[in-house]
Amino acid sequence: MTIRSAVSTAIAILVFGIFSTPARAQSGAGAGTSSGQQQTAPPPDQSNQPKMMSPHVANVQPGQLYRRPTEREKLRAYAFDTVGPYPFIGAAFAGGVQQAYGTPPEWGGGIGGYGKRFASDFGINLVTQTTRYGLAEIFHEDTLYYRCECSGFGHRLEHALISTVTARRGDDGHRVFSFASLAAPYAGTEAAALLWFPSRYEPMDGFRTGNYNLAIQAGLNVALEFIYGGPHTLLSHHHVPVLSNVTGSDNQQ
Repeated sequence: MTIRSAVSTAIAILVFGIFSTPARAQSGAGAGTSSGQQQTAPPPDQSNQPKMMSPHVANVQPGQLYRRPTEREKLRAYAFDTVGPYPFIGAAFAGGVQQAYGTPPEWGGGIGGYGKRFASDFGINLVTQTTRYGLAEIFHEDTLYYRCECSGFGHRLEHALISTVTARRGDDGHRVFSFASLAAPYAGTEAAALLWFPSRYEPMDGFRTGNYNLAIQAGLNVALEFIYGGPHTLLSHHHVPVLSNVTGSDNQQ
């Protein structure tokens, strides 16, 4: 009960940090490229501001200047990543796989067992994203995903994988190692192992599952880089109702 209360309190503090931090003034700055070059940007034009994309991705294409997201944009991205369509789809899929393998066996089968697995996976994502955005707010980081300004498959793949444990910081968007990005996948699985998994589960089980959670985040970044990236990627000529306003996949981009 002590662990449960401590984790619940930590989550509440993180959520409070996201909602209560006042919006900071935005200023134009250079976009960090793969070679570390920066440019000077004019003051941001609100009519031309890039839309936020999610999960963890901003609609900034190669050649565009970095603009730090506003507090409202970060809050909208947080809400999408926690209660948007993707968390429900992901939990439904993961729950189905776990149901097929009977993991954990204590939850049994049938609709009752599937419901527990679905709720568990949804809860893991909720804790993961709350930790990610909460710690990012505390450390003044931008953990949204930005497509590489480089070219070539190898460079873009490297950028996607490195982005799994890095973030943007400052108005110029320089890249730094991100404790928020690294800790978040483990926070979700540790919460599951300590709070709602069967009692035989221990912190090491949560850590082991967190490795898979981190790998999934890396795979998601690769997908965002090569599939959901914008006008010249796979979804560029398709209007997808769920994705268009989020990923910029409509034909008006």
